[in-house]
Amino acid sequence: MTGAAGFLLLAVAFVAANASFVSSRIFFIWRPGGRTPQRDKHGGWRVLEVVVLYLLTLALARALEARAGAIYPQTWEFYAVTACLFVVMGYPGFVFRYLLKRSNRGKGARA
Repeated sequence: MTGAAGFLLLAVAFVAANASFVSSRIFFIWRPGGRTPQRDKHGGWRVLEVVVLYLLTLALARALEARAGAIYPQTWEFYAVTACLFVVMGYPGFVFRYLLKRSNRGKGARA
């Protein structure tokens, strides 16, 4: 795989790993609870989205590798390491969604 394709794949993987935590919609389409915007999607939906986006990222990596030449056969260790790397890449989105304190804007909070 060439250098540009590798950097493109890393950038796509980083965005895909964090995408589930940025959006409140399920797969960026359905809003949980219908028209009530106050409900957030369940954590199970976020896990499912991360798994699906990981598989799509693997498909992109395989396509880029096929374009560059022969596809090298992978064993389970490769998938275990890339899955862990994908989860670690999603940590900034997790921090943004669950660990950052939200300010009480418009509620008279004083700094």
